Amino acid sequence: MAEFVSDTVFKRDVFSETRSGHFADRPDQRIARRIVSASPLWSRPLAWMLARREIRALRRVAAVDGTPNLIKVDADGLFRSWTEGTPLHLARPAEVRWYRDARRLLRDMRRLGITHNDLAKPQNWLMLPDGNAAVIDFQLASCHRRRGRLYKLMAYEDLRHCLKQKRAFAPELMTPMEKRILARKSLPSRIWMATGKKIYNLITRGLFSWSDGEGTGDRIDREGPAILKFLRADPDHRDAALSLYPLPRKGVGIYAFVETDAKILDLAALNAGIHTVDPDAQIDLVQPVAALPRHEDGSIRDDILRLIAMNQITELDTLLQREPAIATTVRAIVSERQNWTDRRISRIEG
Repeated sequence: MAEFVSDTVFKRDVFSETRSGHFADRPDQRIARRIVSASPLWSRPLAWMLARREIRALRRVAAVDGTPNLIKVDADGLFRSWTEGTPLHLARPAEVRWYRDARRLLRDMRRLGITHNDLAKPQNWLMLPDGNAAVIDFQLASCHRRRGRLYKLMAYEDLRHCLKQKRAFAPELMTPMEKRILARKSLPSRIWMATGKKIYNLITRGLFSWSDGEGTGDRIDREGPAILKFLRADPDHRDAALSLYPLPRKGVGIYAFVETDAKILDLAALNAGIHTVDPDAQIDLVQPVAALPRHEDGSIRDDILRLIAMNQITELDTLLQREPAIATTVRAIVSERQNWTDRRISRIEG
């Protein structure tokens, strides 16, 4: 197989690194690459266990419309087809068509004995250019040989999570039956919410630094003026901009983009200076950039910086396809971004 040419790193965590790109002999065919060998040695056994789950599931759903195709497995991970679509929290489908196709997709997977098990995350649902539904990220998927009680419970939870998306983005389309299904959690789900999820949150938010990102969005209102006053007062800084991003243990952090020729900025020294202006203000991440992205009138593109700060690279990539003129400036910032975490949708994204 020809060499894989990477163009964007989408995510890094303790289980893998996910990139997009193309094979050298097929530059027009976009590919997703999950590199399991990029995980730390201590987490690699679990990382490969998750990768094998994904590989098994992708092989089985190969004929299902709206799922990725497995292309190749090698010693470092796997290659799969790229799904061109808009994540659900951005697409926000308001017509019944998408939700009908999402139910069709679940039925097709059930016929094959597949449950996805991670459909609570709107990032794992896509709206395709033709308006149909797609799902990605099969790391937690299960391949069931028998359609026993466990299979039925997992399939039921997949359906409930699909209906949760409908309730979130098109509540007016909910039917009485769908409302009853949402109100009726399975017993394992109730036990999980009461016990296992608390342990899960402790591990993912603490040990693995994952986050649901819940928190208030007013830190910039409270602390931003002092931070910007100090950063912009430095003659070596041409300008600065601030964005929020989810912190590992709930709440939000402040990510500072500083336009400067410096290659490295000392976070501790910057915060010491900021505290002379406001002792309660501080930044959590700082990134020096050669140029901040701007509108034609010179104002800073806060929408772009927000996507970078929150590591929403799929969404950013879609934006850059619409605005290629700014792509060079933005990709230079993306390649050096400080937040690499994957996380659930937070309230500050709504």
